[in-house]
Amino acid sequence: MAETSNKGKDSPELRTFGAVVRRSREAAGLNQTKLAALVNVSRAYVSHVERGATRCRFDFANRLDSALHANGEIVEAWHELLEAIKSIKYATYFVDFPKAELTANLIRVYETHIVNGLFQTESYASAVLKSPDDVATRMYRQKQVLSDPAPKIFVVLEESVLHRQVGTVDVMREQLEYLLELSHRDGIRLQILPTVYVEEARAAFAIATQADRREATYIVNATDGVTSADPADLATLNETFASLQAEALNVRDSRALIRKVIDERWT
Repeated sequence: MAETSNKGKDSPELRTFGAVVRRSREAAGLNQTKLAALVNVSRAYVSHVERGATRCRFDFANRLDSALHANGEIVEAWHELLEAIKSIKYATYFVDFPKAELTANLIRVYETHIVNGLFQTESYASAVLKSPDDVATRMYRQKQVLSDPAPKIFVVLEESVLHRQVGTVDVMREQLEYLLELSHRDGIRLQILPTVYVEEARAAFAIATQADRREATYIVNATDGVTSADPADLATLNETFASLQAEALNVRDSRALIRKVIDERWT
């Protein structure tokens, strides 16, 4: 039997590794029971690995790779994912939220000044962040969060963000076109908030909700930001987001406004 451990349980890197195993198993046309028989473990253990609910040793990853004829993909994923997570550098105040974001099944975002990092093009991110390492980190974060199975994402974006120039005119046009593309993806709902006063909205924030309804929030302040799982903070921000959605344009009208701004300002 492969070794199991609770260490790292529910960590995003193990969930990501589990997704690689699941995709390889499905590509091989096997169910969990058949794979379990091939590698001499229980079906439940295969399920735990695929869900990222347990840790397996490297030798088990190697056995999976051989059984699924993955040509080294699972072994490579095991090494690369662990190294990638170790190499990621987030600002101290942001360190816990990316983990919550990676494993969430629902993300809600309110943005006031710039396009949220999850939806930035590389050119837009380069104009905002300046450092190539920071841009690479942001692009990696996007890839991880938006990869299948992606969470549902609801975004309320203040209209001023569409008009505020970041980088060149070409950068802005590309960025807004990308927002339009994202708005058509399954599971993403993008709404534009007109220039109105919403009393509860004091700053940009994001809420990551897990399948078991646990939540964490990242709240922007004047110099950086704060990550919180405090029930009082979350209750307030859940109400605030509902108010913002009520004041915002619907999804279709939001798309129309983005197109209008592209044609009138960024073409």
